[in-house]
Formats: sequence, structure tokens, C-alpha cells
Amino acid sequence: MCEFIARHKLLDSGQRIIVALSGGADSVALLAALAEAGYDCVAAHCNFHLRGPESDRDAAHCADICRNLGIRLLVRDFDVAERMKATGESVEMACRSLRYRWFGHILEHEHAHAIAVGHHREDNIETFMLNLLRGTGPQGLCGMRPRNGNVVRPLLECSRSQIEEYLDSRSLGFVTDSTNAANDFKRNRLRNIVLPLLDAQFPGASESIERTMSRVADSRALYLRLVADRAGRYRNGSDILVADMVNAEPEARMLLYEMLHDSEGFNMASVADIIDSANRSGKRFISSAGHIRELHGGVLRLADNTDCDEDEFPVTLDRDILSPTRISVERKHISEFNPHRDPSVIYLDASVLNASPGLVLRHWRRGDRIEPYGMKGSRLVSDVFSDARLSPGQKRATWLLCQGKRILWVCGLRASRHFSVGPGSEEFIRLEIQR
Repeated sequence: MCEFIARHKLLDSGQRIIVALSGGADSVALLAALAEAGYDCVAAHCNFHLRGPESDRDAAHCADICRNLGIRLLVRDFDVAERMKATGESVEMACRSLRYRWFGHILEHEHAHAIAVGHHREDNIETFMLNLLRGTGPQGLCGMRPRNGNVVRPLLECSRSQIEEYLDSRSLGFVTDSTNAANDFKRNRLRNIVLPLLDAQFPGASESIERTMSRVADSRALYLRLVADRAGRYRNGSDILVADMVNAEPEARMLLYEMLHDSEGFNMASVADIIDSANRSGKRFISSAGHIRELHGGVLRLADNTDCDEDEFPVTLDRDILSPTRISVERKHISEFNPHRDPSVIYLDASVLNASPGLVLRHWRRGDRIEPYGMKGSRLVSDVFSDARLSPGQKRATWLLCQGKRILWVCGLRASRHFSVGPGSEEFIRLEIQR
């Protein structure tokens, strides 16, 4: 175990370690071996109260083990049914969520370096087989890794028989979870039926699977380095040049998946949709983790989670507008009228002050049209946005100054011909959007 810890740089001597202690053979051996190696250990036991008296038996055994080893024990009782009711999770997922949320709290409170769990070689082989049967990629075929964030697995190369031999040598007892014998779960059927039969029919099968996992892990490490090198060609800050990638990379879908899956939670179906839509603009994609990406001109950009809202904000032009955006307002005599071309400025005849209905600021809505100053007819505001090459996020952030159904100004972009200053004007209003 110590050689494995050193090889994978899992732990440093002198650091405090939280050891997940169930009372079973693997967790008891892990706690004893880490303490024997000189690590500062604190044991943590979760009592989910799912097996009646057996759950309390496990907690009592953990207390006995820690007392014998002179190690401090933390115990937490959980209401799994309440968690399932609140979240809709399965029993397994509810227990996992409760366990690791508490472990995270302990890590911080105890100033600990890591959570050590007792997964061993057979656990790893079972995980490999489960992933294989579900259908998986290289990552799933690597099995469990020695480290996953703050969680470390020092026993991952130890077999169950080695663990039990160690416990016998230390005269340490352990408890057995009675549900492990039931074949209602896929993992139990693999453990109790499939893998023993496989080893009986193909001697050394488990060792071969273990070697396969190691080789796949090494290959994946090389693969990820190559992916990172290739992905760098298509990154511009947080933007991803998807159209360029599709044109240049035969395996663009897999490359984009590797760029987005772990960091943002996009699955393969979403990535395929992005690839198929690479040359479209305005399409949004939301990952299972809540990350949002938008396509704009072949570029996949990060976006916020706000959509164009339907709110309207009444405004008056007798003073500066401070909300929802800042616009300076000046009322002047026509003798001071000296316009110049500036999309951030608009000039309106002072009669706009008495317009009914009054003025509002709002965001763009699909189908909006403006009757531009100096032109006949009307244009879609979306076309004005396209001319300005705005991203979807910039479109949603642009304000429209409206009077009833008329759009007077696409703020910062285009003015309409309504309330324009003309020969009959005596006063005018100068508006300037403040960037």
C-alpha cells in the first residue's frame, strides 16, 4: 500500500486523513494500515439506518475498532427517506449524496488533506465490467482511479484475500453487510456469480482485466494530451471555433465532446447537435450541469442563463434615464441643432414629450420591426442586429426605446423616422446611451 501511495502521490506524511469507515473488511484494513504507516487519521462512519439492528451493529463495531486503534471516530446519522423524498434520488444516490456532502464538511472542519476510501482490486474489476456492459468509452474502461479530487483509494491494487490476511495478522475483526449476498443488484450478480465463473473458466481473468485497465488508462492519458494539443487550435479564450473544427477535423464530434464533457457536462447527444448546427447562429445548448453555450457565426460561446424578457420599463424624457440602462437626456432649442452621425445618439422632436401612449424601454422580441430614418418601409430588428454582427448575448442585452407599438430607437444602433427633427421643429431632445 505505501508503495502505491508514493507512486501515485496520494498522501504526504503528517497530513490529516479522513478514513471512510463502514466496519467492513476493506475499510477496517485501510484505517489500520494508514495508522500503522504513521498518518494522522480520523475515522468517519455514516449510519443510514437502512438495515435495522444491523446498521447499529456496524456503528458499534466501528466504535470498538477505533477505540482499539486509538483513533477518533466521527459518526453521522442520516434520514435517507427524507433525502429521497426531497430530491427524487434512488436509495444508492441519496446515500452517496449525503455521504460525500458530509465528508466535504469534515474535510474543511478538520483541515484534512483527503478522504480515503477502501475500494480494492475486485471493486475496480466490478466497476470495469459494469461500465463495459452499459457501453462506455475509454474513461469508463479505466475503472476507478487512485485519486478523484479529494478522494483517494490507497488499496486499489490490493485483493480481497490480501486484505483479509492483513486483518488476521492484526487480529482485527470486521462486519459483513448481509445485502452483499443478495443478487438483486447488478454489482452483486457480478461479484457473486459472473466473476467467480469467469475466473473458473478462464484462470487469471481478473489479473488480465486489471492489466487491461492499466493499459487503457495509460493510453487515455496519452490521448488526452493529444486532445489538449489539438483542442488548442480551436480555442479563442472561452470561445470554441466549431465551424473551423468541423471543416478540418474528421473526428470533430469526439474532439468537441472531450473539450466539453468533463468541464461543462455536455453529453454526446448535445455535442452531436452542436456539430450538426455548426454554421447556424442563435441556437442555444444547455448541459446537464447548467452550462449554456450559443452558436454565433460558427463560434460556440459561453452564455448566461437569461433570456429576452417581456418586461417594459416606462421612462420620461424630462431628465436623464438611470434605469434599466443609462441614457443622458438634453432638451434644446432648434437653433442648437447640429447633428452628426453617431449610433449612440438620437435626436427627437420635442413633441415626443406629449406622445400617448408614453415611452418604454424593453428588450427585443422576435418579429420586432423598425421603420428606419432615411428609408422607406421597415426592417426586422433582427436584421439590424445581423448587420451589426451582434452575438446572441449582445442581442438580448440591447435596449429598444418604444412608443406604443413603434420602435423609435434600437439603442446604440439605429433610429426610426418617427418624431424626427424637421423644418417645423422648435425644440428637440438629444438622447445619448452611456456605455
